[in-house]
Amino acid sequence: MATIHNSANANEIAKNCLMCGDPLRVKFIAENFLENAKLVNSVRNMFAYTGTYKGKEITVMGHGMGMPSISIYAHELYKFYGVKNIIRAGSCGAIDSKIKLFDTIIVKNTFTSSNIASQLGLKDEKVLACSDNLFNKAKELVKGEKGYYFGDVLTSDVFYTPNNDETDKYLKLGCLAVEMEAFALNAVAKINGGNSLTILTVSDIVGSNEITTAEQRQNSFTNMIKLALDVLVNID
Repeated sequence: MATIHNSANANEIAKNCLMCGDPLRVKFIAENFLENAKLVNSVRNMFAYTGTYKGKEITVMGHGMGMPSISIYAHELYKFYGVKNIIRAGSCGAIDSKIKLFDTIIVKNTFTSSNIASQLGLKDEKVLACSDNLFNKAKELVKGEKGYYFGDVLTSDVFYTPNNDETDKYLKLGCLAVEMEAFALNAVAKINGGNSLTILTVSDIVGSNEITTAEQRQNSFTNMIKLALDVLVNID
């Protein structure tokens, strides 16, 4: 069943999806991790590929930048394609001093100052959790390896801010990093009865000059990608 943003047929989208902001990261994952990957959507160059990973059908699809964008694509996947599980694999800026470049954060709770929840039909919630089954499976698979953190993040509406007042506020509430989509994914999953999880790689340290390159963000972050795919193939 095609939508105005997704030209894939109903049987071309798997029930388990990995989503990334950058369509070129989606292409990289399809070419390097999936077997028999088929391009099933290219509307607005928001690529979606379906193939298999360790014998299980997986779709990997782009979602663009920001909560409005991911809300569109995730809603259509859950509502019109019957997707059950979505994991966002993305980048974030660390605000907790113990987090370093290329560390991986598996997100439990998402905080926001946005009113997007109420616009989507939920109460004006400011904290939404991921799905326990996906989070617990990720925790089981990591098995205490170094460089992985489990915790909360801030989902912000803006990338360029005049000061760090917002991040300082959420650091005090225990947030490890800031990103721009996870809260909306959790909201859309809740509305549609789906499961959601966000796994992030630290691409920069907020308030410093430490930052990864565009090429690194597009073509690396393999620990995050492998973990997300392994969760999806080991979940019901």
